[in-house]
Amino acid sequence: MKALLAEAQAALAESEEARRRLESVVSQLNHEKFGAKSEKLHPDQYHLPLEDVEIAQGVLDAAQEKVQRVIRGCSDGASGSRQRNRGHLPAHLPRVERIIEPKSTLCPCGCGEMARIGEDVSERLDAIPAQLRVLVTRRPKYACRRCSGAVVQAHAPEHVVPGGLPTEALIAQVIIAKFGDHLPFYRQAEIYARQGIQLDRATLGNWAGRACFHLKPIADHMRGHLAAAERLFMDETTAPVLDPGRGKVKKGFFWAIA
Repeated sequence: MKALLAEAQAALAESEEARRRLESVVSQLNHEKFGAKSEKLHPDQYHLPLEDVEIAQGVLDAAQEKVQRVIRGCSDGASGSRQRNRGHLPAHLPRVERIIEPKSTLCPCGCGEMARIGEDVSERLDAIPAQLRVLVTRRPKYACRRCSGAVVQAHAPEHVVPGGLPTEALIAQVIIAKFGDHLPFYRQAEIYARQGIQLDRATLGNWAGRACFHLKPIADHMRGHLAAAERLFMDETTAPVLDPGRGKVKKGFFWAIA
């Protein structure tokens, strides 16, 4: 009983600490929004403190759920929180099923084996971390044993980086991370370094430049398609861009045309 009481008190303390953290983050956000003009954030910067609020809310939810489990005597991990239904996950995702059986299916009264009468099914979204692999290409050589003149071998496939390290799939990943997810090359290099792959920023930039050269016909085709349209819809978004030589940034523009 004392152990259960101590666990409940510790869970309540964690919940209270999480609540104070959430109040602190919200208070700081209000100060930055409604404080002096010099202290106000740029609208784009509100995403960062809002993410802090969401993290703090998650800590508070977990702490409160732990308190509920302890109070209900479910400290062994059984679910005591409300069930959340966020809709069905997409059908095209592969399913990996696992069945969790009770420790014993024998009737406590001694009647023997119990019969299965149903089941509870839940789906959770899982992720497999990105995995790098090495694509090994072998091109066997064949020669005639009766004469010494005939040798055949398949031609080496064309690559964006001839004789280089990356496959086209890896280059595509680098480009999407750079221009779609706004991950600079130096940050991507750090990500690869965690898996033991040493790539510098200049190398990644060279790969992206080569890919842009080969993708130019597609861009030209899209430009021609847009030019033939009766109407064009355009969106302009500004972004800070490095200005080499000045040590500053200048205003850049992203144009989305449809």
